[in-house]
Amino acid sequence: MTDWKTTACVLCSVNCGIRVLTGGDDGRQILKVRGDDDHPASQGYVCNKASRVNFYQNPRDRLTTPLRRRTDGSFEPIEWDTAIGEIADKLAGVKAAYGGEKILYYGGGGQGNHLPGAYARATASALGIKYRSNALAQEKTGEFWVADSMFGGWAHGDFHHCEVGLFIGKNPWQSHGIQRARTTVRDIAKDPARTLIVIDPKRTETADLADIHLAVQPGRDVWLLAAIAAAIVQDGWIDRDWMDVHVEGAEEVLEHLSTLPVGRYAALTGIDESTIRNVAKVIGSARSVAALEDLGVQMNRHSTLVSYTQRLLWILTGNFGRPGTNYLPNGLGAIGRGTPGGTSPVTGARIIAGLMPCNSIAEEILTEHPDRFRAMIVESANPVHSLAQSDAFRQAMRSLDCSVVIDIAMTETAREADYVLPTSTQYEKAEAAFFNFEFPDNYFHLRKPVLPPLPGTLPEAEIHARLMEALGAMPADLVDRLKHAWREGREAFRAEVFGALAEDPALVAAAPVILFRTLDEALPEGMGQGAALWALAHDFARRNETAVRNAGHEGEAGALGDALFDAMVEGSAVKFSSEDWDAIWQRVRRGEGKIRLDQPEMLEELSLVAAEVPGETSLEFPFVLSAGERRAFTANTVVRDPDWRRKDRDGALFIHPDDARSLNLGDGARARIHTARRSLEVQVAWNDRMRPGHISLPNGQGVDYPGDNGELERIGIAPNDLTSLADRDKFVGTPWHKSVPARIEAI
Repeated sequence: MTDWKTTACVLCSVNCGIRVLTGGDDGRQILKVRGDDDHPASQGYVCNKASRVNFYQNPRDRLTTPLRRRTDGSFEPIEWDTAIGEIADKLAGVKAAYGGEKILYYGGGGQGNHLPGAYARATASALGIKYRSNALAQEKTGEFWVADSMFGGWAHGDFHHCEVGLFIGKNPWQSHGIQRARTTVRDIAKDPARTLIVIDPKRTETADLADIHLAVQPGRDVWLLAAIAAAIVQDGWIDRDWMDVHVEGAEEVLEHLSTLPVGRYAALTGIDESTIRNVAKVIGSARSVAALEDLGVQMNRHSTLVSYTQRLLWILTGNFGRPGTNYLPNGLGAIGRGTPGGTSPVTGARIIAGLMPCNSIAEEILTEHPDRFRAMIVESANPVHSLAQSDAFRQAMRSLDCSVVIDIAMTETAREADYVLPTSTQYEKAEAAFFNFEFPDNYFHLRKPVLPPLPGTLPEAEIHARLMEALGAMPADLVDRLKHAWREGREAFRAEVFGALAEDPALVAAAPVILFRTLDEALPEGMGQGAALWALAHDFARRNETAVRNAGHEGEAGALGDALFDAMVEGSAVKFSSEDWDAIWQRVRRGEGKIRLDQPEMLEELSLVAAEVPGETSLEFPFVLSAGERRAFTANTVVRDPDWRRKDRDGALFIHPDDARSLNLGDGARARIHTARRSLEVQVAWNDRMRPGHISLPNGQGVDYPGDNGELERIGIAPNDLTSLADRDKFVGTPWHKSVPARIEAI
């Protein structure tokens, strides 16, 4: 055994600080895990999942050498130099023949693995890659777009101080999403002066604690939210004085809501009108309301419109920009900026935040269109498993001229690639997440490696630097000048970097790998992959000097970025921003300071919804399936070993006991589930938390993992073997994974 080391959990977006004890026979095991009391955000909090991170660190299908696909479909190990050279030649060949825009980049990091996204920018610039996507594009882009249009940023809730906490399609007990989630939810529930409201078809662990649980009919959240908003208007709960100061474009919205038939909408949702009007009263009369939506509605019908209507609840009641309400965080990265930016080359799908809709990717490849994608780089992602209609994505990858996967394990996506490059795990390199959304104090954690890299693997920064060199795009002379300037001192280094960027702005995209090649050996041991943060720290300090100084960093204007960078590469969680609540309004609509309520496309869609007759089910498919539920031991496919699950190892299909009895299905029985895409066999588990007619399968199941004998074994169902590319949001293409029509039959 060795001593306890500080790092973070990588199994959800919150990335709680943890301390790990490493050792074991090979010295490479994470033996014990506990919360890090010194972490300024998580403060020692840790959930049950973090204790099992060794299953992520040491999977049986860990990659230790580059692989190349043979003509017979099998893989052969090759040397790094061979792999880098061949990949560079093939991708450069695609660029020369068709243009770099015919190469798609998919990825940018997992739940705590975001630095690859910075280094991949350099490779993308060298190849002329224009289009990219990642998991955010099948979850968040609708919300990004709406939030950006209304606020100019992605709002978050101050749940630690709110009087009313509202969770929409969100079960923070299992999926977290806020710091110290379970403690925070319990605190709201235990306080008689506070109210916890949960909107979810299922009686989740969070719903168990709720004062009000709105068990909405699956897929009908938009009618429920619109009805609550209408009740706020009709029953006089809007904050007119606050809206007059802070909101513009409200009149058309208020006119629509003032005549909306709350009773008819209530009947569609399965919630009594009296309950809806009471919720409107609770929200409208509260001193402060914080709200959070998640995948339960973002991967569901009318998802973009839901993101709009849920915001109406707290804008109409003045719950933004003060303690206990909602705010725009001062993030270190650009996550959540949802500006529309063109369309995809073949299908014309709307691109939001620079991300192409995931459901469009296979269609952009499986065509004879001259603008189809010809090659793909997939990094720290597993789209074959995570995107709708998995067989279509497999077929798409096989049809490409060249495909490259960069990952730690032999994933389902890696098995379809031409080349597979093994990278270090998040515990073997400096790594970070950019999900820093706290306020008024915000934090960033560049984590130190706690284990040495596995021989044969490389960190992503090194992989992209080698690709840049093989492509002839690395400015070696500039790297030499920068190394010399670093030895002379920080002032000389800043002058050399900024002078080079001013002389050639095209170097901005390549800056991360240039900085990595310059600073890798100069930074504290093991922290080289953090080199890309130098430019980010300087940019943030330049734009947010007061917030950085308030966070405790010192230095002249030019040197303040250096002070922030030095604090980051020490390897502990760092407070990088500290503000007061007035600062939020400087970010609203890029300094305009007013929330824009009248979003034309959303208002038009609200009118269309008023006449819509919802029809999620049919005689053929009478159930609504949530394909990909977060449970006690699921974490997407970040953890691949099924043994990490202490319960529900096979990922049972949850079904209400009354539904099971009607189908002659005992608890634990085998059944066949049918969707429009496919039929699969599944184990059934009775669960009275489900609404009748609503069934669910967990996420992270159905991966192909080596058994004790080395043969691949599939445990459970891969949810996207059952989903369809056609079922998606009309605005941004996010899939309807949470409301898939299905039929169940006993075997």
